[in-house]
Amino acid sequence: MRAALLAAATSAVLLAPAPVTVAGASAAPTPRCPRVPAPAASRPPRPTPPPAVPAHRVIGGAALDTAGMVVPAGVAAPPALTATSWLVADLDSGQVLGGCGPHEYGTPASVQKLLLAATMLPRLDPRQTVTVTDEDMNIEPGSSAVGLVAGGRYRIETIWLGLLLNSGNEAANALARLGSGTDSAAAGVRAMNEHAHHLGALQTHAVTPSGLDGRGQFTSAYDLALIARACFAQPTFRRYALTRQTSIPAQPAQRTKGFAIQNENQLVHRYPGALGGKTGFTDLARHTYVGAAERGGRRLVVTLLGAESTPARGWEQGAALLDWGFTLPRDASVGRLVEPGELTATPSVAPSALAAPARPAAASGPTRTGAGWLWSVTALSGAGLLVLGAGLLWRRRRQAP
Repeated sequence: MRAALLAAATSAVLLAPAPVTVAGASAAPTPRCPRVPAPAASRPPRPTPPPAVPAHRVIGGAALDTAGMVVPAGVAAPPALTATSWLVADLDSGQVLGGCGPHEYGTPASVQKLLLAATMLPRLDPRQTVTVTDEDMNIEPGSSAVGLVAGGRYRIETIWLGLLLNSGNEAANALARLGSGTDSAAAGVRAMNEHAHHLGALQTHAVTPSGLDGRGQFTSAYDLALIARACFAQPTFRRYALTRQTSIPAQPAQRTKGFAIQNENQLVHRYPGALGGKTGFTDLARHTYVGAAERGGRRLVVTLLGAESTPARGWEQGAALLDWGFTLPRDASVGRLVEPGELTATPSVAPSALAAPARPAAASGPTRTGAGWLWSVTALSGAGLLVLGAGLLWRRRRQAP
């Protein structure tokens, strides 16, 4: 069954292998990401991202500073996708196994709900019963909704399930408001942005709690991996993400009947070892996806932005990347996911330090190892000696009569 499933899921995704190039090889051009031809899509004009900050592009490793493909040396080529950017990482070690434009800006669509979950899950009691307001129901006509009603009384857990299983935008508004501490969804969005900064997702800026498009709303494949890792670190999120179906209770006062909902993330239903994740789509963002799975005691996460649904849907492209990631050696790496609070704890850290590997290069085996990492470390050490020398000279001059 698994062989038939994966053949169906990836046959349209995989093309002839692209040449695998050692990331960071100065003599070679940046390798392009293997892409599947996708049908033309009607979409609004692409929004202008904020100016690139060089220090942000090397967070997690200098090899990740590319608009093209970065993979470990000597491994099989990743599958060809329609996604404009993607990343595969180990949920437990934080090692990045490969990516395509990992720090390129993209619009998130509903995968932004993962940032809402990472921010608000610890703040809200799932057993508490709350009332949905008219403000919560203020969503774009035709956008995804789970079916909550204004004035309805629901447990917080039910609203979370409506958010993660059916991508309910009214559920996102309610949770942002309830978790803000000020009964304001706008304050909840501010908390989301503060938490993204704490996680090290410095290219992420939320404007809406649901991921509905908003001016200045961006993220990156790398940032999504940081956010997903924070989500999967929470047992409650893991349970919600793997829930296959649940019921939304009747609301007698509003004369609405109860009904069942199912998890729309097909990875949960059709991929062995799936841990869950989140789908997303808007006309502007196109298809976005975050998914995770476990195999042989190893947990991987995949993030992708800007995909088309043909010839393969977002979850199928994610499944193909997960399959590729599981074929890589456990020590394969091209960078790492920074830890929560790591960047905010050292706000004056130099960009070269942000790119430092979490372990010795000889053990990690990334494509930008050896001379590349050694040069970064040497340069940083040399800069430190220069600063130390300048400080001593200044001190002597201050002490001179």
